[in-house]
Amino acid sequence: MAFAMFWEILWALILGFALSGVVQAVVSKAEMSRLLPDDSPRTLAIACGLGAASSSCSYAAVALARSIFRKGASFTAAIVFELASTNLVLELGIIMIVLLGWQFALAEFIGAPIMVVILVWLFGRFLSERMVETARQQAEKGLAGSMEGHAEMDMSVTGGSLWSRVTSAKGFTAISHYFLMDWAAVWRDVAGGLLIAGALAAWVPKAFWRSFFFTGHPTFALVWGPLVGPLVAVISFVCSVGNVPLAAVLWNSGISFGGVIAFIFADLIVIPIIDIYRRYYTAPIAWFLTWTMFVAMSVAGLAVEMLFKTVGWVPIERAATITEAHVEWNYTTVLNVVFLALAAILVWRAATTGGFGMLRMMNMSPQTQGGRHHNRPRHIH
Repeated sequence: MAFAMFWEILWALILGFALSGVVQAVVSKAEMSRLLPDDSPRTLAIACGLGAASSSCSYAAVALARSIFRKGASFTAAIVFELASTNLVLELGIIMIVLLGWQFALAEFIGAPIMVVILVWLFGRFLSERMVETARQQAEKGLAGSMEGHAEMDMSVTGGSLWSRVTSAKGFTAISHYFLMDWAAVWRDVAGGLLIAGALAAWVPKAFWRSFFFTGHPTFALVWGPLVGPLVAVISFVCSVGNVPLAAVLWNSGISFGGVIAFIFADLIVIPIIDIYRRYYTAPIAWFLTWTMFVAMSVAGLAVEMLFKTVGWVPIERAATITEAHVEWNYTTVLNVVFLALAAILVWRAATTGGFGMLRMMNMSPQTQGGRHHNRPRHIH
């Protein structure tokens, strides 16, 4: 079942990461800190846009948020950027359409800004200047988390029109490197999500899930789903796009529509990432981020379900794509063949331009990379 689900989404993963590579190749990380100096509505909108233009890897998003915070960005804007990086990216929407349906993808992209607004409001009420200073002092220590090397790499192409940058030889190289790096960053989460989804679908009786999600009590389930969805995510240890297959299993098993959305939102409060928050910003700030994100994710999930119920967009059928283990000649196979060819071209380009050497730097801290400064990727003029 895990392989069949992987085969179902393979073309979408390749397309999503290729598009992500194109966007990252023309958006310079060096500009991010300068563009996020405060928590004004304009700055936060820019943070969402920059997040949508970055890698979908949750660990890379967390590392990059700390990086731009250390370089002078507002703490609130850095966290908003982090949320957008994992919830407003193209590849996530494509995978959700394939496995869950367009309604879920649309709910994700409508719900994410709602979540941001709620989180910013909570920060405004409960985040003090003293807490921000504590977080900054801890961040300046540069303690290792995960994917710091990924966060520091800037291979964007600057100068010239957008089209000329994308189609240039340097642009092609940058796209191929980002494509390779994103795959290397998330493959564990994708594999883990598929394996766990397959195991849950095969081994956990649907009667258990129906009872757990209170499917016989629709009114209570409406509220319960967005509350329990993030909690399931916390203990699943799966993040990035890897939690979408799990979301498909949960939807078929009876969780509410808003519960699915809240579950997908919650990849930034899985246990390993909470521990990284502790190292990056201190334990009290990690707890603050966890509970404020949980509240924002749950309320946004509930809000988007109520909105979609009002307009009649909540699917009636629970028919997320969870296929049995077989591959046949159909449109999915054709798309996979086409996009595997594209992936082969991008991997070949990366392999012939130092891309695999770059991968060894992805988990290095900036301090370690400093010792190899001459090999460190910079944005390309």
